[in-house]
Amino acid sequence: MQKEVNEKTIRLRYIRLLEKFVTKTISLLKYDNFDIELFKTAILKGFKELQKAKTCDLYSEYPIALKNLVNHIMNSIENHSKDFENERASILKQSNLLAKLKNNNRYKKDKHKHKKFNDGY
Repeated sequence: MQKEVNEKTIRLRYIRLLEKFVTKTISLLKYDNFDIELFKTAILKGFKELQKAKTCDLYSEYPIALKNLVNHIMNSIENHSKDFENERASILKQSNLLAKLKNNNRYKKDKHKHKKFNDGY
């Protein structure tokens, strides 16, 4: 008797693998003694693990942006300049925007802010 894996479970695994790849990439980019060759080998190894996973359709804004960042990282690895500084800055900027997008869902504004009691002090 073999259980079928739920589609939601597959999607969650895929999203977690994407997040793992991105966090590993960002931590490697933030090192003080950054080496492009070590970075390439580590990223290609992580990308092979990511390719082994079963891909699925992503519908939310955050996972789509996560997948786009992974594609941007791989494009910048394949087509980079000699010093890699422009690509590095671009990847870090997109990762910051991704973190902002993820944290945006945590904070909600007050619905009835204007109806609170205000005695003038």
